Amino acid sequence: MFDFSEFYWLNPPQKWELANERLSIRTEPKTDFWQRTYYGFQNDNAPAFLRSITGDFTFTVKTTFDSNIQFDQCGVIIYQNSDNWFKASIEYENKQIARLGSVVTNLGYSDWATTDISAEVRTMWYRLSRRGSDFLIENSEDGEEFSQMRIFHLHQPLPEVHFGVYACSPLESSFEAGFTNFYLTESTWQAHPL
Repeated sequence: MFDFSEFYWLNPPQKWELANERLSIRTEPKTDFWQRTYYGFQNDNAPAFLRSITGDFTFTVKTTFDSNIQFDQCGVIIYQNSDNWFKASIEYENKQIARLGSVVTNLGYSDWATTDISAEVRTMWYRLSRRGSDFLIENSEDGEEFSQMRIFHLHQPLPEVHFGVYACSPLESSFEAGFTNFYLTESTWQAHPL
């Protein structure tokens, strides 16, 4: 049994349920995380289900979703504060493609790295690993074979890391995101040989 007792809500959603080790979130319109870059706006109102940890770790979770409006998304997140955070997800684009991607926000500016995938993909696993202030994010369609999405660094000192899952609908939309198969272990990300 996975222990959810240390998790807490950032921006609690109006509709959610945690039962039988499955978390479901019904997104609300005009919710998102983004800071400044290119678009100029600052959004910091999406719901995130988080817990904190002091050491290195690996966090794995499976996401399922029925998104169908541009930018609908759900996935994993690290949230230190509004200016320093990370998220990885699939963002719906149109009936043909979605964007498997990630955002790293350091010192109040977000980036966005993406790969186009089929919009028919409705399930994705994520594996997030920490080594100090550096992180590895991986994804998998079956929970067995994981592929590296990116390695990144968070500049703000990290005595504690606040991580978990999130879901949001930046436009006038709402969908249900489901999260299952939660795993938290010591970091499985091997140190790079010097």
